[in-house]
Amino acid sequence: MDLALTLGRRGQGLTWPNPAVGCVIVRGTRVVGRGWTAPGGRPHAETRALAQAGDAARGATAYVTLEPCAHHGATPPCAGALIAAGVARVVAPLEDHDPRVAGRGFEMLRAAGIEVRTGVLAEAAACDHAGFFLRNDLGRPRVTLKLATSFDGRIATATGHSQWITGPAARRVVHAMRARHDAVMVGAGTARADDPMLTARDMGARRQPVRVVISRRLDVPLMSRLARSAQDVPLWMCHGPDADPPLREAWEGLGARLLECGLSGRHLDMGSVLGALGNEGLTRVFCEGGGALAASLLGADLVDELVGFTAGFAIGAEGLPGIGALGLGNLEEAGRFSLMETRDVGGDVMHRWTRGPLS
Repeated sequence: MDLALTLGRRGQGLTWPNPAVGCVIVRGTRVVGRGWTAPGGRPHAETRALAQAGDAARGATAYVTLEPCAHHGATPPCAGALIAAGVARVVAPLEDHDPRVAGRGFEMLRAAGIEVRTGVLAEAAACDHAGFFLRNDLGRPRVTLKLATSFDGRIATATGHSQWITGPAARRVVHAMRARHDAVMVGAGTARADDPMLTARDMGARRQPVRVVISRRLDVPLMSRLARSAQDVPLWMCHGPDADPPLREAWEGLGARLLECGLSGRHLDMGSVLGALGNEGLTRVFCEGGGALAASLLGADLVDELVGFTAGFAIGAEGLPGIGALGLGNLEEAGRFSLMETRDVGGDVMHRWTRGPLS
């Protein structure tokens, strides 16, 4: 199952709206088939592994990182493919949350006389599929908030100078993280100040994540790098109902996809934004700020993981804080995250935190 999970992770960021699943088929002591969900979500992992295994799948054990699908979509159900191949046993950690499956895959296998074992490495699998589950259960993608800050939590000097706070090793890790997510998201302030591309670079030829910009009034320069590349790399603009119609037309003409979202006071409602992104199929979103967007997500309790890269210098109180005002009156109001990992990355410190206590 460890190998199947490792294979499944190869598809992260490439398979949405489908889950990134891995499958290993073992006959005796020999691996006869391996597969993971292909880019775009098809073929599924089981189909690819069975094709590799051929006749050797008969009587074998299939290790799959999620319950095999049981519904006819663009392809026949994987549970049926496993039955037809003559697999004797299926090991899967979790039931699929998709209401079209939700236990039916396991039922099909058992009805065909196939032994089914569940619960193996379930916690690791739940972590890998958390975005897919969140989209099915709550209608929104899983959100990772990344901040690269000085020791005192600043993302820029008072003049706005911010490149580079962290070193090249940390930046390369961030590109790898972008590549494992369906989308990279920033606020309009960051898009204006940094003129970023938001692509995953130096990761080999692969499908780029969707670039998502949160801009109530679409007030991002039409000559920015994001705008100039909108025909080549997907760019989605989340805006309010009061966005200027000529600007809407201009962005659409450049190739951007516009998603109108609801307001909360003077700002876009982040629940509405994430709901719109989930409705479009996104399961994993990597947010890179800025401070106002980070505060909006944290204030709405919509951050599932925090990733910090901390550099060994201070900017001072006049610098731009990594997170905007949250309006907290006491510490009990602050959402607590549990530490998952800390390590040195090229002289900077990377620390990862997850929502709530670790089980």
